[in-house]
Amino acid sequence: MERILCTDASAAAVFSGILRREDGVLLVPTETVYGLVCDASHEVARAKIYEMKHRPASKLLTLFFASREAAEAAFPAMPETAKRFAAAFCPGPVTLIVPDGGAFTGFRIPDHPALLRLLASYGRPLASTSANLSGQPPAHTVDEALASLAIPPDGILDGGPIPPDSAASTVIKVERDGAWSILRPGPVSETMLREAASPLR
Repeated sequence: MERILCTDASAAAVFSGILRREDGVLLVPTETVYGLVCDASHEVARAKIYEMKHRPASKLLTLFFASREAAEAAFPAMPETAKRFAAAFCPGPVTLIVPDGGAFTGFRIPDHPALLRLLASYGRPLASTSANLSGQPPAHTVDEALASLAIPPDGILDGGPIPPDSAASTVIKVERDGAWSILRPGPVSETMLREAASPLR
């Protein structure tokens, strides 16, 4: 298990190699909690994350992107309201659930320099979820995450402790007609979202 500090310039190259493996899973810091990520197209790695967390199959993974442009390219039917939210709060602690063909998919642009560098270097979206057993409190340190997970990750991007009062991202679902609702409260409040959603903004 490779463990590298965020300040190590080689981190992106080393972890990109792990992510290219069909079963490669990383433990990474975000600005909110520690998370698990893998290449979103690797079915074996996604299944491994579910096993690591004992996560119900009904709970979908979120996609991490390096930029708003990458997210909008991935979701061509993204409603204008979601684009306004992304412009106002991304990178940041918001997860947007948007139309994706006949279904909906959640995405986030994490506001953590080392993770953004990894995303930009790797060049592909990463499937993600918090690094804790399903239903348990999120991890704010590497040791908390490792103690919680049923299986260790293949690599660790060590960003040091995350402030223990950091809250998980606000989760917003945006319907095809632009209507929106908060599925999980978080750092970005309803008032802030209403202001950002206004066409006059």
